[in-house]
Amino acid sequence: MKNTAVILTAGLTLSAPLLAASTEPFSREQKALLGSESNPGTVNFYLENDLFADTDQQYTSGIRFSWTSPDLTSYLDDKRLPVWARRYNRYITAPLGLFDDTPPKQAEIVRNLVVTLGQQMFTPKDNKRTTVDPDDRPYAGWLYLGMGYHLKHKQQMDSAIMNIGLIGPASLAKEAQDLVHDVRGIEKFDGWDNQLNNELGLQLVYERKYRLPVHRIKGALEYDVIWHGGASLGNVATYINAGAELRLGWSLPDDFGTSSLRPGGDNSAPGSQDLRTQQTSGYSRDQNFGLHGFIAVDGRWVLQDIFLDGNTFSHSHSVDKKNLVGDVSIGASMLIEDWKISYARVFRSKEFDTQKETHSFGSISVSYSF
Repeated sequence: MKNTAVILTAGLTLSAPLLAASTEPFSREQKALLGSESNPGTVNFYLENDLFADTDQQYTSGIRFSWTSPDLTSYLDDKRLPVWARRYNRYITAPLGLFDDTPPKQAEIVRNLVVTLGQQMFTPKDNKRTTVDPDDRPYAGWLYLGMGYHLKHKQQMDSAIMNIGLIGPASLAKEAQDLVHDVRGIEKFDGWDNQLNNELGLQLVYERKYRLPVHRIKGALEYDVIWHGGASLGNVATYINAGAELRLGWSLPDDFGTSSLRPGGDNSAPGSQDLRTQQTSGYSRDQNFGLHGFIAVDGRWVLQDIFLDGNTFSHSHSVDKKNLVGDVSIGASMLIEDWKISYARVFRSKEFDTQKETHSFGSISVSYSF
């Protein structure tokens, strides 16, 4: 529990911009923490739960808070970046050789910093069984902090993300699920004593997104396609993935799509400047409203998944995973001034050999750009 207290304390520190950004006027300390008073960036909230699909099993819940910085010219010197972030970036620049900032030939590149705090939980189907079911997945939880860097150039965005956190009882997944079930009057799961053991989790993620130009159909109705491909490395998950998203509607936002809680999903604020034309394209804050539907697919070739393979450094329950896993998401997004609200139903293929049926869950995201 001591480790849990440490990571939660760090999480509150890193997520301070989310809390401070909602209060105006800004104090001097808040201005220093947030960077620019007029544009501290975007705050995002994600919630995924299979209760939206009337089930309570497999990937049963995920929640994430994140803060995305405004568009930056530099990770090291841009005053719109929080003081703590500039100091951290300077600290890792020397040993890692990162952030060769703004050479003249790359002046069109725009940068964003993303900080996240999240939790995910996984359970088998039988909530009353107190012993391990060899044919069903392990109980598991994952509490993590993440820091990510986006580089946007024309229609392309590259994301590099590091997630670090705790798997096992220290993730507080059991406590979080029990609290929700108590509030909603739902039966608790009795097998959490069999969950994965405590383990430090590390995940490094890279993903590239490419957005095709918007095509007008008739009047203000338009569509675009966003391709993505990437990879994850670490004891939490090791895989390569690829997919695409089709968006159709009115006043499409100038961002890189509406994803579920997969790493690399956070992106720039709605109504940001279009790097292709240096004009605000699609939705802008002056328009007040935008609406579109979307269909997204993501396929993964999975080499390692701790939530199915079990603990890396100790013995635990595990199942034989499937190496190829796919998601299909169908949903809609609405933009109202500085808000973007999205809902999607996600359909996931079977993840392990003895899984009897595919899985489905709902995904809600809410973003506010200052």
